[in-house]
Amino acid sequence: MEKRTLLAVVLSVLVITGFWVVQGIFFPPPEPPPATEQSPVSGVPVVPGDGQPSLSGPSQESPELIAVEEPVPEQTVAINTPLLTVLLSNAGGDITSFKLKDHQDGNDQVEMILSGNQEAHAFTVAFGPMNVQPVRSRFYVNRLSEYSVEFYRDFTMPEGGTFRLTKRYDFKPNEYMFELTLTLDGGHSVSAFNFSGVAYTLGFGPQIGPKFEKLDQYEYRNYYTFTNGKQKQEKASENPIVNHPSWAAIAGKYFAFIAIPYANQYELIFSAKPEPGLASASRLYLTRPGVNGRTEDTYRFYLGPKNQANLGMYNTGNNAFNLRDMELIKVANTSGILTPLENLLKWILTLFYRIAPNYGIAIIFLTLLVKILLFPLTKKSSESTLRMQTLAPKIKEIQEKYKDNPQKMQMEVAEFYKKEGYNPLAGCLPLLLQFPIFIAMYNLFNNHFDLRGAMFIPGWIPDLSLPESVFNFSPVRLPLLGWSDIRLLPFIYVGSQLLFGKVTQTPDQQGNAQMKMMFYAMPIIFFFVLYNVPSGLLLYWIMSNILSLGQQIIINKYIAQKRAGMIPVPKEPVIAPPKKKKKR
Repeated sequence: MEKRTLLAVVLSVLVITGFWVVQGIFFPPPEPPPATEQSPVSGVPVVPGDGQPSLSGPSQESPELIAVEEPVPEQTVAINTPLLTVLLSNAGGDITSFKLKDHQDGNDQVEMILSGNQEAHAFTVAFGPMNVQPVRSRFYVNRLSEYSVEFYRDFTMPEGGTFRLTKRYDFKPNEYMFELTLTLDGGHSVSAFNFSGVAYTLGFGPQIGPKFEKLDQYEYRNYYTFTNGKQKQEKASENPIVNHPSWAAIAGKYFAFIAIPYANQYELIFSAKPEPGLASASRLYLTRPGVNGRTEDTYRFYLGPKNQANLGMYNTGNNAFNLRDMELIKVANTSGILTPLENLLKWILTLFYRIAPNYGIAIIFLTLLVKILLFPLTKKSSESTLRMQTLAPKIKEIQEKYKDNPQKMQMEVAEFYKKEGYNPLAGCLPLLLQFPIFIAMYNLFNNHFDLRGAMFIPGWIPDLSLPESVFNFSPVRLPLLGWSDIRLLPFIYVGSQLLFGKVTQTPDQQGNAQMKMMFYAMPIIFFFVLYNVPSGLLLYWIMSNILSLGQQIIINKYIAQKRAGMIPVPKEPVIAPPKKKKKR
């Protein structure tokens, strides 16, 4: 009995541990390698930028283009829509800030373009491959409308001839998607744009927001392409992707950057090339091959929340760009066989939120519903344990009888199970059937967008997508652990787990040293593993323990009543009274 129960517990722990490994808890993504200094190269080009400093890093030669005409004064252009505050610089015609008005990052709006020690510049243009210095010349500005702006500048080719580079941005009032049109026009003086086989490279980076300390399973960056109706996860390997996907994305936990190229030919590159002052970088480059004559390429970019409401509109055509069947929502969905289950749980959670508009309460209701639905399985598992206890003496007798013949012992035990109509896996299967629900619940509470910024208890749990804190002592950090906060939920979790383990222990397990270690050591280990998880996830786990505790108390009473009829009680021997001696 003890060995079988121990085996079931060990298997369950191994399965759960394997799940954590898959999620990346024990093997978080490696930190990017530190930036290395590049040796100066003779003739490394810098497009004159009217006094603007060049960025470090590129080592590839590019043409000695010269920005013609008089120096242009520095200028910043602001675009304000109901959803966005965008700042653009005429230094390169780049976007330097992209803030989301409806989403907070601490006390500020979420900034979607993160940078390190240098000023952020996204949607840069370089005349050549990705490692060529982007254009930093100051452009002329033509404000076309409230939501549209155009940057343009003329350049002279080394061999003579002048062409114009134009960057036009078009934003829409109620969308996170915008349009960027790049035009290279040399008129009759420049017939081709071919710089080492490349017309230009359009680059986004160095990182999408919001701010983070490190990338792990609770804040991550995934890279995707979507080609011929299929989504594929990519790596930031700096190897060109040449199959011209319909779109490409850099996705975080709650926000995403999606590029939709409309050029006929291009190469796409994901890069994690580091930048000083930034914990990790995530870049995307679109390289246009050399072209003959004038070229005008239109790109559309989505830079915003990773949720159904904002991504789903590009499937229906109900958007300003009349886009249909783009399947951008695949960036937000989890993949795998459990996706339908997770979506069902998400739907139920949203339904509870409509009834009680507090996601903390909705999580409690959902946990209660799941426990009620799973109660028959839990009860069946407990009944199987009780049945096993009634059979244990006979099994022990068989094991003792055939201890010198293991093969014969297994055959006799199997025959005994068959005779009694008992399946030894009957106690484990109900628990294993619940495991997919556990995984789906974990994914839901760890990734559901609506939990971001959702308050449960004011002053204690202001955001269910983040760990709660009752005391912060940063910048001091605990040695080895790196913690700078005291959190209450992990302690409540350990208490509920230990109490639940105490109630579920059977009498024979209480005297087993191995079982004691499993019941008391594992919650302590998971205390450290779960210390920094989102508070919504811990709230679910604590409520699950509390409800399981209540269920177990009910089941224990039921088993106690049933035990009296199932486990035979040995009768006391009848002792005959002593015979009286006859008197002589």
